[in-house]
Amino acid sequence: MALLEINNLSISFGGLRAVDEFNLSIEQGDLYGLIGPNGAGKTTVFNLLTGVYKPNEGIIRLDGRDITGKKPIEINKAGIARTFQNIRLFKQMSVLDNVKVGLHNIYRCPPAASILRLPAYYETEKKMNERAYELLSVFGLDKEADSTLASNLPYGRQRKLEIARAMATNPRLLLLDEPAAGMNPNETQELMDTIHYIRDSFGMTILLIEHDMKLVSGICEKLTVLNFGRILTQGETKKVLANPEVIKAYLGE
Repeated sequence: MALLEINNLSISFGGLRAVDEFNLSIEQGDLYGLIGPNGAGKTTVFNLLTGVYKPNEGIIRLDGRDITGKKPIEINKAGIARTFQNIRLFKQMSVLDNVKVGLHNIYRCPPAASILRLPAYYETEKKMNERAYELLSVFGLDKEADSTLASNLPYGRQRKLEIARAMATNPRLLLLDEPAAGMNPNETQELMDTIHYIRDSFGMTILLIEHDMKLVSGICEKLTVLNFGRILTQGETKKVLANPEVIKAYLGE
């Protein structure tokens, strides 16, 4: 059974069919890419998968469980986390606290223990801090965890912090929306290495949207190409990127 199974997913805004009969199957451990020109419907698919939008038609199953149309918090608890094309961090909170926000659904403390600062509160805080530092170390952010506001990080490191926060919710499927946007070539290479590490060390399944073809060809094993809300082609990365229709629609050659 596939980890993620999408059948005939469709949504319209007014008279515009933004996503039309979208089908996708992703196995546990896949590193999968969703590409296409601007306006093709890629982020709309992410919004459907995470409950931001409710589809007009179709079914989304995560590990066999129907999550179609559920609320974002329910879908997150079911095992899907995401980043955003436009970074959405708590800018005036520390790097550490941004990650701890993602841990609150996992590490719970009774309200009375929190208010009265009972031992259970300090034990929970200790566990959260340890886990947050573990995740931040993956991205080389652990040394500035408690001393730096998220707003003071360079843009590329803010991108990494957003991924760390998404991972803090302990997802089975991680959705990355243009993770390399705004990064220089060295940062992009570091990100590629980190994404491989996340998949291999954390057993994470990853679906990403990206325009950087070096990153896409370097890490994605399979691709789906969207154009005008419909699937243009799907398959192994090398074959998809060599498809003349993809080159014409997406690469502009």
